[in-house]
Amino acid sequence: MDSKPAHSLQNLRSMFYLVTPNETSYERVENVPDFIRETLPYFTAMFLLECFMLRLQGKNWPRINDSANSISHAVLSTLPMLLFRSTEILAYIWIYDNLRFVDLPWDNPWTWILGMLTVDFLFYWFHRIGHETNIGWATHHVHHSSEDYNLTTAVRQSMFDHYFKMLIYSPMALFVPPSVFYVHLQFNFLYQIWIHTTVIHHLGPLEYVLNTPSHHRVHHGRNPDYVDKNYAGVLIIWDRMFNTFQAEKEEVAYGLCVRNKFWNPIKGQLYYFPLMYNKIKEYPEFVNKLFVIIKGPGWKPGYPWRFPFERLPKVKRPIEKFDSNLKFWANIYVMLHFLLLITFYCYTLCDQLRTFQASFGLMCFFVYSLYTFSALYDHKAWSYLLEFLRCLSSLLVIYLTQEHVGLGTDHVTVLNVIFAASSLGWIFLYMKNISIYL
Repeated sequence: MDSKPAHSLQNLRSMFYLVTPNETSYERVENVPDFIRETLPYFTAMFLLECFMLRLQGKNWPRINDSANSISHAVLSTLPMLLFRSTEILAYIWIYDNLRFVDLPWDNPWTWILGMLTVDFLFYWFHRIGHETNIGWATHHVHHSSEDYNLTTAVRQSMFDHYFKMLIYSPMALFVPPSVFYVHLQFNFLYQIWIHTTVIHHLGPLEYVLNTPSHHRVHHGRNPDYVDKNYAGVLIIWDRMFNTFQAEKEEVAYGLCVRNKFWNPIKGQLYYFPLMYNKIKEYPEFVNKLFVIIKGPGWKPGYPWRFPFERLPKVKRPIEKFDSNLKFWANIYVMLHFLLLITFYCYTLCDQLRTFQASFGLMCFFVYSLYTFSALYDHKAWSYLLEFLRCLSSLLVIYLTQEHVGLGTDHVTVLNVIFAASSLGWIFLYMKNISIYL
């Protein structure tokens, strides 16, 4: 079983956890396919289908600025993989090799089922801690920062979340084989992608057992009745068992109670940490400093562990979302260059031959590029210059990486023309004082 590759149909089914122990059991971690990477084409197809269904249902398209921001967070959350690959899995393997108290057969279906249930159960508690402690919310709030709700919202993840997650999952290493854990770690994440949508309403009796789009819409709501509800990953039974379940009733208002008014993904990843630090400095007593960290967001002396629900801000209707946009042609430009960047990023993740210095340089290039796109959407005065320099630096990156990435001569020529023309275009826009903003 451990030598069988993942097939296309299996990759598609894995996004819905519709796989069997026989086809997804592997003896060694290195034999486990990278299901997340292999399902990227299906994610793209599902997002395009979602867009079509939204229009068919008379709803708005996903906003380009918000969707690009979500994918930017996805890139930032996986950037450490350019430098340190599989750090979390290596820690799990060390615990398993040195501290496990039982040897469960990797190819037994009951081991596979135990792994599935344990990963999902621990995800519930990881997710709940991420909402009900300030230090957890400092990392997890990124996922809730979008005021839209579509499939791209699913990949809006924190740079720090998966390291925190491994602390919660580490007890599994005492009895669950690493390959079994790694399989279900991926499937648990993939399952949660498709539930980030508004095109699916209710799924009948499945709502009693499974986490569904309806249940997860509630989780992303800032409606006072919806806050800190439905933490489940795959099985909603955990929320029903631990009294954190809430059915969808009124229209969901998505996003944070105190919403972000910027598109900068780097700032979005980090901004809660200085807020928490400033809160810690407010209190001279050590115990209150500690409580700021471990108790819920918004805690202060005299409050319960979590922020009082009755003090949460009411949802004002009609719901107005933060928005700053570009002219149509500028949106098309950004979308084209953003897709080129994401495609290049996916290729570089597959490249195992880079040095640490080259990986660090690429990481800086990706961060700079994402910041530049956000500066355009945030209407920053220096965004023209940033984009001009990004296009010039892209020519250098293409020259330095074309062999490793496997770019043909024709591809290199086309890309050089695109970025050279774009550089000249930004000089022209700047000199003629042509605005790209709405």
